[in-house]
Amino acid sequence: MRRVVVVGASAAGLAAAETLRRTGYDGTLTLVGDEPRAPYDRPPLSKQILSGAWGAERLPLRPGPDLDALGLDLRLGSAATGLDMTDRTVCLADGEQVPYDGLIVATGVRPRRLPGDGAAHVLRTLDDALALRERLKPGCRLVVVGAGFLGAEAAAVAWGLGARVTLLEPAPVPLAHAVGTEVGQVLSQAHLDHGVELRTGVTVTEVTDGGVRLADGELVEADEVLVAIGSLPNTEWLADSGLPVGDGVLCDAYCAAAPGVYAAGDVARWDNPLFGTSMRIEHRTNAAEQGMATARNLLAAPDARRPFAPVPYFWSDQYDMKIQAYGYLRGHDEVAIVDGDLAERRFVAAYRTGERLTGALAVGMPPKAVRGWRQAIAGGTAWSDAVTAAGTEAA
Repeated sequence: MRRVVVVGASAAGLAAAETLRRTGYDGTLTLVGDEPRAPYDRPPLSKQILSGAWGAERLPLRPGPDLDALGLDLRLGSAATGLDMTDRTVCLADGEQVPYDGLIVATGVRPRRLPGDGAAHVLRTLDDALALRERLKPGCRLVVVGAGFLGAEAAAVAWGLGARVTLLEPAPVPLAHAVGTEVGQVLSQAHLDHGVELRTGVTVTEVTDGGVRLADGELVEADEVLVAIGSLPNTEWLADSGLPVGDGVLCDAYCAAAPGVYAAGDVARWDNPLFGTSMRIEHRTNAAEQGMATARNLLAAPDARRPFAPVPYFWSDQYDMKIQAYGYLRGHDEVAIVDGDLAERRFVAAYRTGERLTGALAVGMPPKAVRGWRQAIAGGTAWSDAVTAAGTEAA
């Protein structure tokens, strides 16, 4: 294997490239990115960059000299437009075809958008964050469509900048599908306590010049609109390639989608043997870990590859709340408060799926309060044992 192409100059793509070099690969290593910038960190976009606490110079994942030391064939500002698995080439937007012996797909996701003639912001790139930050003046009326973690973070930051924020969410309780109704209500109350207008059970149908239109015809007026209604995996460039795609690039437990082709990061849907289910995780920590895992498996002999079986982790900052979570919370059957108090917004919640512990979420707690739960999840601890050890009752 003398030519490896990594498509996606992202956290996952860079982690893959670094791991390839660290593992001893000394062949041609091409890193393709659709943005003209070198790989940079995205979680701060809705936090430190949007608030103005950080400048853009703090975002690069590696200093220039460290990136140069990898000896990359760097193709920035030229998106991948096609894949030919017969000729083993990646087609770029500039018309060039890049050959490969091994390929890692790390093309990430893009924001979902709403129809309409009005201009709406999204938050995925540095340019997105800077454009919204420029508009968030004190007194600005901001409508945020979608009260998931991204929308909630942006709403909290905008409130801190003096904007008048309206947060619109179609579900009765924001995030209940992921964290449970009781926890979702606690997180929602934080917005209300800070003066954000939170409206649930409403559906936005379009963005207009003066705000957004709801399904019942009501116009919610706004100076600026942020759409945060989820994302779509960037797999269109793989159409007709023969690579299996659905909600992401479909991979096995080793993150392999085809012989010599792997996927990592937000775009990858793989079989996680720790939880016995297929999942696609849009979290920064998972992107880096999966990038490293795909690089090692790409270079390994078939019988030396290792399944990628992580305990997913994510965090969120909203107002004065630090939220941390381990495991796979979606589709849970039961929630138990195992430490702290919901009313004080200082607690740890544990999650059951089937008969085992599958997740834990902490709000306002020190990292050590939830770290032990990560180990229990990784060990496949039975729910009854976990709850008994915590000395609590299921909610």
